[in-house]
Amino acid sequence: MVRASAAVERAGVRAVSIVASGFVRQAAAIARAMGVENLPVAEYPGLPMVDSPEDLRRKVEEVIAGSIIKGLTTPIEGGASVPEPEAKDIVFKGTLDEVEEFFYRKMWLEGLPVIPPTLDRVEKFLRFTDRDPDEVLEVLLPENRQATVWNVAVNGVMAGCRPEYMPVLIAVVECISDPEWRIEDAGSTPGWEPLIILNGPIIKELDFNCGASVMRVGRKANTSVGRFLRLYMRNVSGLRILPGLTDKGSIAQSFNVVLAENEDAVREIGWQPFSVDRGFNAGDNVVTVQSCVSISPPCYSSGSTALEHMETVAELIGRRAMGYWTGICARSRKMFPLFCLGPSIAAVIARDGWQKDDIRKYLYDNVRGRAGYMEYLVVQDNGSRETFCDLYRQGHVSKAFCESEDPERMIPIFLRPEWIEIVVSGDPGRNQSKGYMENQKQGPPVSRKIVLPAKRRAGVGG
Repeated sequence: MVRASAAVERAGVRAVSIVASGFVRQAAAIARAMGVENLPVAEYPGLPMVDSPEDLRRKVEEVIAGSIIKGLTTPIEGGASVPEPEAKDIVFKGTLDEVEEFFYRKMWLEGLPVIPPTLDRVEKFLRFTDRDPDEVLEVLLPENRQATVWNVAVNGVMAGCRPEYMPVLIAVVECISDPEWRIEDAGSTPGWEPLIILNGPIIKELDFNCGASVMRVGRKANTSVGRFLRLYMRNVSGLRILPGLTDKGSIAQSFNVVLAENEDAVREIGWQPFSVDRGFNAGDNVVTVQSCVSISPPCYSSGSTALEHMETVAELIGRRAMGYWTGICARSRKMFPLFCLGPSIAAVIARDGWQKDDIRKYLYDNVRGRAGYMEYLVVQDNGSRETFCDLYRQGHVSKAFCESEDPERMIPIFLRPEWIEIVVSGDPGRNQSKGYMENQKQGPPVSRKIVLPAKRRAGVGG
C-alpha cells in the first residue's frame, strides 16, 4: 500500500495510506526508501482483524477520516538522507570483539559471530568470478540499495563462506533480484524464509550435504550459503527485525540451510533432477530460490508399492500440512508446494513405474479439502470473504474449484499439478519425506545457472 502511495505522490497526486498501528514504523521506513520522506499515514488504532464491526466503524469515523483529511491537505516536509560507505571504504578498525560490536550496533549482523570483511578477504572471493566487482545486478527493495558483485563477496565473507562458493552466491542473488521473486514482500507478516535448492556437479565439488541431516546446520557449505542469503537480504535489501523497521514477520523462523539434491539417487532410479524440471540440462549447476512459509512434520511411509507411500505422503504432507494455504494461494494464482522425498521412498515409487508427473497427477487428484473450511481459513488470515466460486468467475482457479456452491464439496488442495515440485534428498537409510510450502506470489521459485570463472570451466582449478 505504501509503495503504491509513493508512486502516486511522485506522479503529483496526494495520497494517504491507511496503516494499522503495528505497521506505522515499517510504513515510514518503506516510504523513505521509496524517496518520499514523511508520506502521510492514517493510523488505524490496533488491529482491524480482532475488532468488532462496531469498533471498526467507530475507529474509521473518529480517527481514520480525520487523519485522511489532514494528510491530503498538509504539505510533506522533506528529510535528510544518511550517506552510506563506499565499496572499499574502511569503516572500522579494532579487535574482533570490537568489530562485531560495531557491526551489531549498525544492524549489519543477525546476532551470530562474523568474519570481518577485510579487503584481502573480499579480493579472494572476487578471484572466483570473471565479473566486474562494480557490476550492478539489480536495485533491491525495500531500501533501494544496489546489489553488486562486490557486496555479494562482502556478505559471503561475513557469513563464513569459502571463496570458491562465490559463483553460487552470485546465482543466489540473481534469483532474488528477479522482479518475479518479489523481494519487497520478504518482510511480510508470515515471516517466510528463502529456501535455496542446489543441483549439479558443484554439490560434490564444494562438499554440499545431500544425504542424512541435509537440512541441519552442520555442513559448512549448506550452512554458510544459507546464512549468506539471510545476511544479504538484511544488509543490502534492508530487511531487518526490530530495532530495524522493515521485517514484520509476526513470529517468523530462522534461515534455511541449502537443500542439495541427491543426483546420484535420482539417476539410479531413472528420473531427471529437479533442475531439469526447471528447464535446464542434466549436469548443469543450477540454483533455485523460493520462499518457504511452512515446513511439514517428518512423514514416514512404508510399503513396497508406490501407492502405499503416496497415500501417506498425500495425507500427512499434502492435506494436513499444505491444505491451509489453498485459499490464500488461489487469490494470487501462485502455489508451488515442494515435496522432498527420501531416496529410499523415491526408489520404491520409481520401481513401481511412476514418473514425477504420475506423482503430481496423484497428488492433484487425491489431495482434497472442504471448500467452506478453506474459505473460512482465508477470513482468519486477511478478512477476505471471496469464495472459490468467486475466484473461478474471476479466472483465478479452474472449474474443479466450483463444481457447485455447496460449502461441503471437496476441492483440490493444489492449484495445478504442474506446479508441484519434487526433490530427492535426505537419509537414504530411512523412509522419511518432508514438505515445504511456498508463500503464494511472494517468493515463487526462480532459477539461475551457476557461471564458473573461465579457469574453472577450462578445468584448471581454483
